[in-house]
Amino acid sequence: MASKTAKTAQDILMADFQTLVRDTEKLLEHTATLAGDQADEMRSQIRDSLVRARETLKLTEDSMRQRGEAAVVAAEEYVQTNPWQSIGIAAGVGFLIGLLATRR
Repeated sequence: MASKTAKTAQDILMADFQTLVRDTEKLLEHTATLAGDQADEMRSQIRDSLVRARETLKLTEDSMRQRGEAAVVAAEEYVQTNPWQSIGIAAGVGFLIGLLATRR
């Protein structure tokens, strides 16, 4: 569920940033020819896109933080219920890192 929410938030974020880029490109193209109300409307659209992108980025950040906290809790629970297996896994990973480090 959290993964699906994070993926959706990431998709929304990407779409918002793409919209922001398109709006910015339009603004740059028409800067020389736009004046007055048209320029204000274009700037308003860009501001709205920025606000949406920031909100989506905040949602994504919150989702990632929740997933990280859930992973930490799950790891702590696993280590507490299986301390010897955890020590064995840590020793094995350390051994592999040691092997890789000595090859260089």
